[in-house]
Amino acid sequence: MSRIVYLLPLLFFLGCQQPPDQENPPEWQPQAVSLMTRWAEDLAPATAHQEYPRPQLVREQWLNLNGLWDYAITDQESGMPMQYSGKILVPFPVESALSGVKEMVQPNQKLWYHRTFQLPEEWEAEQLLLHFGAVDWEATVWLNGQKVGEHRGGYDPFTLEIMGATSAKNVHELVVEVRDPTDEGKQPMGKQTLNPRGIWYTPTTGIWQTVWLEPVPESYIERIKLTPDIDEETLTVSVQTNDEATASDLRIIASGDGQEVATQQGSDNLPTSLSITSPNLWSPDNPFLYDLTIELLDAEGNVVDAVQSYFGMRKISIEQADDGYQRLFLNNEALFQIGPLDQGFWPDGLYTAPSDDALKYDIEVTKQLGFNMARKHVKVEPDRWYYWCDKLGLLVWQDMPSGDERVRRDGQEIQRTPESAEQFELELQEMMDDFYNHPSIVMWVIFNEGWGQYETARITEWAQQHDPTRPINAASGWLDTGAGDISDMHSYPGPDMPDTEEVRVAVLGEFGGQALAIPDHLWVTDLSKAPTHFKTSSSADSLLHAYQLLYRPLDSLRKKGLAAAVYTQTTDVESEVNGLLTYDREVIKMDVDTLAATHRSLYEESTKP
Repeated sequence: MSRIVYLLPLLFFLGCQQPPDQENPPEWQPQAVSLMTRWAEDLAPATAHQEYPRPQLVREQWLNLNGLWDYAITDQESGMPMQYSGKILVPFPVESALSGVKEMVQPNQKLWYHRTFQLPEEWEAEQLLLHFGAVDWEATVWLNGQKVGEHRGGYDPFTLEIMGATSAKNVHELVVEVRDPTDEGKQPMGKQTLNPRGIWYTPTTGIWQTVWLEPVPESYIERIKLTPDIDEETLTVSVQTNDEATASDLRIIASGDGQEVATQQGSDNLPTSLSITSPNLWSPDNPFLYDLTIELLDAEGNVVDAVQSYFGMRKISIEQADDGYQRLFLNNEALFQIGPLDQGFWPDGLYTAPSDDALKYDIEVTKQLGFNMARKHVKVEPDRWYYWCDKLGLLVWQDMPSGDERVRRDGQEIQRTPESAEQFELELQEMMDDFYNHPSIVMWVIFNEGWGQYETARITEWAQQHDPTRPINAASGWLDTGAGDISDMHSYPGPDMPDTEEVRVAVLGEFGGQALAIPDHLWVTDLSKAPTHFKTSSSADSLLHAYQLLYRPLDSLRKKGLAAAVYTQTTDVESEVNGLLTYDREVIKMDVDTLAATHRSLYEESTKP
């Protein structure tokens, strides 16, 4: 989680407006759009993403700031607005129907947010943390007329530490200024574009994850790092406290099924090892999670801060299997990984799912279809998406969002400016640090199909050193420089595989893309702008037949050394109709049981002796 360098006292702003009534908000309704999901029907300003947003570092007290905010779109030269254009529902991006605005912000414009709030009286003596789950792309924040921080990066959470007491009796004014060049800039942006077409989609600008407040004591736990070791039967816990903390002693308690399994004293400046005897190993078939309590103690042994977390005891590694090929191993056993390319777009919320239940549904249906993995494609999700993968048991290949030049046809790496390279590497590190603790994440994917790919060997070596517990896929598809732990081919429709190697694992990073348009469930009725490299079927039966023919060679490829395959894709996305589900998640295009049996046969066979 990024720390803001600006630390200013809170000053009550005399000219602030009266707070809007969040329990009886002004009239709001989503804008018209060609497709809506079922979860949007239950959405209201008072219920917008009210779940605790940080499941691996939980405190009891917090205040959700989602709901109706004022908004305005101005030109780049304009200062803070005196008047606002209307209401926007946070955390939905301004381009989305669920925001209530559905307006695209141009690179020569700025987006402004404004709201007021009061603090609970019991927070009177506390200092505050103001958290933003994600703001795309550059955010500047004012509180009570004072600039308190700024942040660049559209995918990583950031926090403003507010020094000094804040009166609970006062009304406080919060303003956020956003700039986002989308694909006219060089920053990581994934598949967002100002001109949606084909495989490039509607952009997300501004706040798109939960905004919230949290009271903390003078000394508090800021970040934790959890590293399981199933061979040594240990969990290593590293705790980072705030810079001003005077307390440094720790008490760490691990529990399983409500029973304490380990307790250890430690210090915030040294890793602490807990013995997890005969661990219950986490896997897709057994997603067992241990609970973890971490207490920060003062010199007298009093608890000054406490957080709740969880962990999974699992190991991901690359080993030579009994058949002589390099394989992906889970918990010291070879496991063929099969899953969909998951892009994380929604017709009504774009980057933001309409609800937490909607986030959970995508993972549940992926499991129901018999997959054991998903590749999260050039997007980073909210923490709760990974929480559901941890809890439900879905392996995740996590892509770094692409940026800068998208495609190079000459097979050469691009030359980035120092500023572009610095921003990419900063956001890569933030992604790896922010989501390190999730047992579901089993691979980092740095580049996709040459998009923005530069200095691959150097970036990959850094990533391997930064997180030696997971394989690093340097480049999924196209431009393979030989770096990293994975040799990754894309083949449409495929399937195919790269040559096996003595060190790297051979995977099929994308294949398939079998298309079927379902009437009344389309983002656009004119599919002339749809991608042309996908094979189109005319009915569910013909799609299933084509799908089974496509999968038939995978087993023989597996026996020749293929270790994993990623099918394109989980859902339709905008003009793409090659999803296993429609874009609104209402139709699963083929028989669930048949698909599940097809997919399971690949990895159940791979675990047999």
